[in-house]
Amino acid sequence: MTTKVAPVAPSERIISMDVLRGIAILGILIMNIQSFSMIGAAYINPTAYGDLTGMNKWVWVLSHVFADQKFMTIFSILYGAGIVLITRKAESKGRLAVGLHYRRTFWLLVIGLMHAYLLWYGDILVTYGLCALVVFLFRKASPRKLLIIGLLVISVASVLYFFFGWSVSYMPTEAYQETMKSWKPGAELIDKEISAYQGGWMTQMSQRVPASFLFQTSIFLIWFGWRAGGLMLVGMALFKWGLLTAERSKRFYVTLMGVGFGVGLPVVTIGVIRNFAAGWSLEYSMFFGWQFNYWGSLFVSLGYICAVMLICKHLSNSKIIRLFAGVGRTALTNYLVPTFICTTIFYGHGLGLFGQVERSQQMLIVIGVWALQLLVTPIWMRYFKFGPVEWLWRSLTYLKRQPIRN
Repeated sequence: MTTKVAPVAPSERIISMDVLRGIAILGILIMNIQSFSMIGAAYINPTAYGDLTGMNKWVWVLSHVFADQKFMTIFSILYGAGIVLITRKAESKGRLAVGLHYRRTFWLLVIGLMHAYLLWYGDILVTYGLCALVVFLFRKASPRKLLIIGLLVISVASVLYFFFGWSVSYMPTEAYQETMKSWKPGAELIDKEISAYQGGWMTQMSQRVPASFLFQTSIFLIWFGWRAGGLMLVGMALFKWGLLTAERSKRFYVTLMGVGFGVGLPVVTIGVIRNFAAGWSLEYSMFFGWQFNYWGSLFVSLGYICAVMLICKHLSNSKIIRLFAGVGRTALTNYLVPTFICTTIFYGHGLGLFGQVERSQQMLIVIGVWALQLLVTPIWMRYFKFGPVEWLWRSLTYLKRQPIRN
C-alpha cells in the first residue's frame, strides 16, 4: 500500500533554503525594475535609454556588480534543488515522482504563460518550466556528474555568443541593422515602445506579446535556457552535497565565500570597465563584454549562498531569519506581486510612468515594494500555510484542494 503524497509541511521545511529563496526573490527586483520601467534594450545596454551620469550611473554600476544575474542564479539553483527535494519525498512514500513533477511543471508553465502574455514579458517561470521538463531526468545522478554537466550546459550560451561575436563582421547589412535595433534602437522604435506601455492594457499587447514570444523562443534557445537549465543541475549537486542546507562547517562556508567574492567581484568589475571603455558597442559589449558578468556572477552568487548559510547557522531562530524565510515560503506569490505593483505604476492602465523614472528613482520604488512584502508576508503567514499562488499551484499539482489555514 502506498502512502498519500502531500506538500511539504511547514515543520518539514529547510529553513536555510527558505531564507536563501526569500533573499533571492527580493533581490531579483533590483534588476527587474529596469524592465518594468524602461525600454527592453536598456536592460542589456545601459546607454540605450535614460540618463547614465552621476547617481544614475552609480545605481546602474552597483546594481550590475552586485545584483545582475546573481539573485536569478540563486533562484535557479534553488529550483533545481527543489526538484530533488520534492521527488525524494514522493519516492520515500512509495509513489512515482514522474506524474507529480510533470503536473507541477505543467501548472507552472500555465501560470508563467499567463504572467508573460497578460502582464509582463520578462517572466522567468516559463523558462523554469521548460528546463524542468529535461533536468528532472538527471535528478538521480551523482553530485559530481551533475556539477560537470551543469557547467557544460551553462557554457553553451557563452560559446554561442563568442561565435556570434566573431561572425558580426560577416553579417549581411540587414541582419546587422536588425541586431542593432535590439541593442540600441532609434528614436522611432523607442517612442513606439513607450507609447504602447503608456497606453491601455490592449495597447500594451503590441509590445508585450512579441517580446514574450521572443523571450521564450530565440532568447531561450541561445541564452536563458542553457543558463537556467545548467544552474538547476548545479543546484541539484549543491543540495546533495549539503551546501544549501547549512550542514557544512563554518570554515567551509567562509573559505568558499572568500573564493566566490574574491573571484567574482573583480571579474564583474573588470567587465564594467571594459564595456565603458568600448563605448558599449554592439560588436564588443553585446557578445564579448557581457561574458565577464555571465561567469563572474556564478562566483558572486556562490559568495551570497555561503554568507546566508553562515547567518542561518548562527541565527537560526532569530526574527530576521524567520522574516526572510516567510518570503521564501511564499516565493511564487512574492515573485508575482511586484509585477502587479510595478505595471500599475509604470503602465498606462495605472499611473503611466513608463520611460519617465530615472534609475536612481527606481531604487526608491524597489525599497518601497520590499517594505510592503516584508510587512505583509509575516502577517499572511500568521494565518495561512501557503501564499495564495502557492496554494493554487499545490492544489492543482496534488489534484486536491489543499488546506490553507494554519
